[in-house]
Amino acid sequence: MFAGRSPGRGFGWLWTAFAVSTFGTWIAFDAFPLIAILVLHAGPASVSALAATGLAIGTAVAVPLGPWVEFHRKRAVMIAMDLVRFAATVSIPVAFAFGWLTVAQLLVVSIIVATSDIAFRAASGACLKAMVQPEDLVAANGRLEATTWTATAIGPPLGGAAIGLFGPVATVIANALSFVLSAMAIGAIGGGEAVPVRRDPRGFRAAELLAGWRTILAHPVLRLLFFNTVLVNGLIMATAPLLAVLMLGRLGFAPWQYGLAFGAPCIGGLIGARLAPGLVARFGQRNVLLAAGTLRACWSLGLAFIPAGAAGIVLVMILQLGIVTSVGVFNPVFAAYRLGQIETDRTARTLSAWSITSNATIAALTALWGVLAGVAGARPAIAIAGLLMLATPLLLPRRALAVPRGLSTTAA
Repeated sequence: MFAGRSPGRGFGWLWTAFAVSTFGTWIAFDAFPLIAILVLHAGPASVSALAATGLAIGTAVAVPLGPWVEFHRKRAVMIAMDLVRFAATVSIPVAFAFGWLTVAQLLVVSIIVATSDIAFRAASGACLKAMVQPEDLVAANGRLEATTWTATAIGPPLGGAAIGLFGPVATVIANALSFVLSAMAIGAIGGGEAVPVRRDPRGFRAAELLAGWRTILAHPVLRLLFFNTVLVNGLIMATAPLLAVLMLGRLGFAPWQYGLAFGAPCIGGLIGARLAPGLVARFGQRNVLLAAGTLRACWSLGLAFIPAGAAGIVLVMILQLGIVTSVGVFNPVFAAYRLGQIETDRTARTLSAWSITSNATIAALTALWGVLAGVAGARPAIAIAGLLMLATPLLLPRRALAVPRGLSTTAA
């Protein structure tokens, strides 16, 4: 990895910030739906509406943030977003302690976190692109992806245990503290960071709001990957609240069992992320994207048939292992290719546009699947999502990929 070179001190601190905030996020896995279900006694429609509305409004608020992030120092933006997320999330345990917690507050916090997440991801992607050589992007994204899956494997079981021992908001406290640690790690990167210079001396124009989408849609391969990843993420996330209600409600699983069922299989994501650079070197980016992207679509349908008891836990683990191993290979290759194809002065806007569309799609599909579950039941709604997932490989690139400057053709 990194072709025998050190990734540098800056990448080390960026990786540290990513790691601590990711672990905090996954310790608080599905914290808001769990609090809504266990504390506020919300049903499937209310839980889906909470998830969908927070994302939808947060996404709308984030639309003008792309140009703002683009022309500000990226590390300053990341630190600011960490502190905003800390202030928002820490308000939940405070309200719970005084008996003031409501669904409305969960909604407001989810809006703030969703908006801040988009700005943070856009800034961190631009920061990564500036720190890492083009030929090392797959390896760097592989490290980040491996960290994500390590946190995903460890975090939910720890979070479930913490809820059982310390109460329903314990994981939210851990998540809030992780944002503070992330901000400190970003601040430790050190060195100067120049303020980005606008090419257009006229300053901000409304057309800049659409620059990210124009970049995506004008690129034949990014356009396909855009529609593929947005749809896949939307279908997976739309069923997450329904799975929580099904498993924690009708099937009677304890929170720690729910966390274990989704956390333990994530070792497959860690393995996939570690394998990704070698697979790209041997088979090329296009072939890896096509194979892994096809495999990740083949498992979700089985989640509609979860039985009660130990057999249900085992089935969820098997299906999740298949999904996350495929995703663990796909994501770092996809992320590296995307960064390699975006012009430096459009990186933040393009990543922001991608996140905004993904979040808006997740919100819309989550709301739609909540209604569908209310009419037909959770299992049929999950099954329909699984069937649609089987069609997503049609949106994967099948022609040779353009090679970013600085890479050899063997990686394409």
